[in-house]
Amino acid sequence: MTKSLAIPRQIGPAELEALLTEIGKQILEHGPESISAWGCTSVEVEYCPDRTRAVVDAGACRLGFCGCPAPQLTTMAKYIDHTLLKPEATIQEIDKLCAEALANKFASVCVNGSYVKRCAEILAGSGVLVCSVIGFPLGAMSTEAKCYEARTAIEDGACEIDMVINVGWLKSGADDKVERDIAAVAEVCHRHGARLKVILETCLLNDDEKVRACQASKRAGADFVKTSTGFNKGGATAHDVALMRQTVGDVMGVKASGGVRDAKTAQEMIAAGATRIGASASVAIVRGGASTSSY
Repeated sequence: MTKSLAIPRQIGPAELEALLTEIGKQILEHGPESISAWGCTSVEVEYCPDRTRAVVDAGACRLGFCGCPAPQLTTMAKYIDHTLLKPEATIQEIDKLCAEALANKFASVCVNGSYVKRCAEILAGSGVLVCSVIGFPLGAMSTEAKCYEARTAIEDGACEIDMVINVGWLKSGADDKVERDIAAVAEVCHRHGARLKVILETCLLNDDEKVRACQASKRAGADFVKTSTGFNKGGATAHDVALMRQTVGDVMGVKASGGVRDAKTAQEMIAAGATRIGASASVAIVRGGASTSSY
C-alpha cells in the first residue's frame, strides 16, 4: 500500500489579504509584545524569515518587504534626505550632491527622475538611498502618469518615492479620488520594493484638509506623509508636523521639508514628530550651522 502525501493547501489572494490585514490589526492593538512570543521583534521577513508562517497563521493580512532597508535614526544625518530638485540643477551639481551624501552618510539623496540612474550608480553599496519625486511639484497629472513615473524611477534605482497629492481634488472634497490616486502609486512602490512618501503641500491646506490628507494617505497604504514640495509659498512648520504625527500615529513616517535650513529648525521638526527631514542645506545642518538655501 502506498502512502499518500499531504499536499499543502494554497492560500488564495483574497484569503491572504484577509490574513495579513488581521495581523496588522493585532499588532497595532497589542503592540510589539504581541509578536514577542515568536522570538522576534520585527514582522519583516528580512529579520525573521523562519517566522513568516507563524505570522500568517496568526492572522496577518499583508507581509511587507522593501528591498532597501530604512535608515536607522542614530545620527542627525540619518534623518536627512539630501535634496536637489531645482530645474536648473546640472550634472556636476548632482555628482556633488552624491559626494556630500557619501561623506556625511545621509539617509538618501532626493532628485528628479532623470538623475535617479546616475545617483544609483554612484551610491551603489554605500547605504545611502536614492529618492525620487513623482507628480512634482503640482500633483495634478493623471494617476496613470504618476504610476508610470514611479515605476520608471524604481527601475532606475530609486528606493523611495515622494509623490504630490492632487490638492485640487482634496480641496473639492473628493477624498476618495485622492485616496485612490495614492493607493495606485503605493501599490506600484510596494510591488517593486520601494517606500512611498505623500507630499501634502501643507501651505495650501487648512488643518482639516491636512488631517483628511493624512487619513487618506494612511488608508491608501503610504509609508510617510510629507509637508511640502519647497516650491510653493511656504514650507514645513512644527505645528503641521505635530498635527500630521497626531493623525497618522506611530505607524507611518512624517517628513518635514521646505525651509529647514539649520540644525535648530531640524531639531524642532524632530521634536514635533518628524522621522525624516528634506533639505538642501543638509551639510550646514549636520555641522550645526545655517544656510540661505530656499528648499
